[in-house]
Amino acid sequence: MARLALLSVSDKTGLVEFARQLVTEFGFALMSSGGTAKALQAADLPVTKVSDYTEFPEILGGRVKTLHPRIHGGILGRRDVAEDVEQMVAHQILPIDLVVVNLYPFEETIAKPDVTLSEAIENIDIGGPAMLRASAKNFAHLTVLCNPSQYETYLEQLRQHEHQPSLEFRQSCAIEAFSHTGDYDRAIASYLGKTQEATSLPQDFVLSGQQLQSLRYGENPHQSATWYQTGSTPTGWTAATKVQGKELSYNNLVDLEAARRIITEFTDLPAAAVLKHTNPCGVALGGTLFEAYEKALQADSISAFGGIVALNHPIDRSTASALTQTFLECVVAPDCDSDAKEILAKKSKLRVLLLPELQKGPQHTVKVIAGGLLVQASDDAVDNPDDWQIVTEKQPTPDQLEELLFAWKVCKHVKSNAIVVTRDRTTLGIGAGQMNRVGAVKIALEQAGEKAKGGILASDGFFPFDDSVRTAADSGIDAIVQPGGSLRDKDSIQAANELGLVMVLTGMRHFLH
Repeated sequence: MARLALLSVSDKTGLVEFARQLVTEFGFALMSSGGTAKALQAADLPVTKVSDYTEFPEILGGRVKTLHPRIHGGILGRRDVAEDVEQMVAHQILPIDLVVVNLYPFEETIAKPDVTLSEAIENIDIGGPAMLRASAKNFAHLTVLCNPSQYETYLEQLRQHEHQPSLEFRQSCAIEAFSHTGDYDRAIASYLGKTQEATSLPQDFVLSGQQLQSLRYGENPHQSATWYQTGSTPTGWTAATKVQGKELSYNNLVDLEAARRIITEFTDLPAAAVLKHTNPCGVALGGTLFEAYEKALQADSISAFGGIVALNHPIDRSTASALTQTFLECVVAPDCDSDAKEILAKKSKLRVLLLPELQKGPQHTVKVIAGGLLVQASDDAVDNPDDWQIVTEKQPTPDQLEELLFAWKVCKHVKSNAIVVTRDRTTLGIGAGQMNRVGAVKIALEQAGEKAKGGILASDGFFPFDDSVRTAADSGIDAIVQPGGSLRDKDSIQAANELGLVMVLTGMRHFLH
């Protein structure tokens, strides 16, 4: 009796060629259902329809095709258990040696901007996961494949092991099948959870990913590291195009994500951000991308050496030329014209990535702690100056209000305690990650120097005392933006009035730890 292969796939990549090899080289009989059976028949391959074998039609608009005892009995039957074999013979159940299944494209469906809930539900596979799990459970007696990339390896296994893949290979395929169904179920649960009105995070939060590539090391050479892709469809950095450069490192990817987050704050005017160790060295807006980059670079050209650059507009020729004048690790932008690519190619080790959907990021941030996870909603709240409170006698001019917003957006992406000094939509000094706010103020103002005169100062947290306000005034700062919320806000406000400063309270804190 010919060995039996059950094929039921949504992704038909390489299916016909694989099935033909099974039949012609190894003498398999094929069984299939729905569109897979039609594809095999169109290729003139002999195939038995599942409905003919089970003598039960596909029903409920195709919702029920393979959920039948003759299918699952053939998958789950143990060939070395006499009772199983007797029952299979009694019920005319054929043993199935190979199950090839991949699932309805649920994630691809929900990625469509106009998808409806009913469309999403109809793309929830039921029979496929049932067959994958059953096959994976019984890997001692059969092989399950859930990815076209496994086809050639399976054929090689048949050639090397006398037409029976090794137990080790079958077990590895079972593990991949269980991982595949687990990811699939989590994607469905996550989507359905988003369609409900919820004020809190889900009761169960599970992380999963597929290994994309091993990295040379982690933050330090003695730490191993791997890059995992979440979901079956590449998104974010897994969907980015690397135009040139060396392989990305762990630290590159961490810095690139920080760069992506900050550049998404600016969608209209050309913007550039230069980062080092996840903190911005310089951020600027300009009339052109070249101008924005030059301003951002000059904000702290020393720290920019070996840094990461994020741009919100496609790279043009003049910007590309400027980028090659400094040693940089990575550049990311939504696109890059052909002339710019040619110029950047002269710096062959520079990693240049194109990420058209810079604005799309994770909805949650996750930190691993001993014995658990900390999960929070991403800090993507929109800051609206109309909601701010001007608490000083002196009122900001329209231009100052724009500058205050720029400084506040940058401050959001600086490690707390964070202070940012800006003028002309360009950072002049940044105090990041200090243990006290006074220290962060001093660092930012010292870095800004004389340029601080007439500038703006942003603080990610409130001032518990008025000393930082007075220090800012002594350096020539004209206006301050901070969240407020201290019991001693009145002291800072009083100092600002006394010194003729503008002070604005946003009512929203942006700590970044």
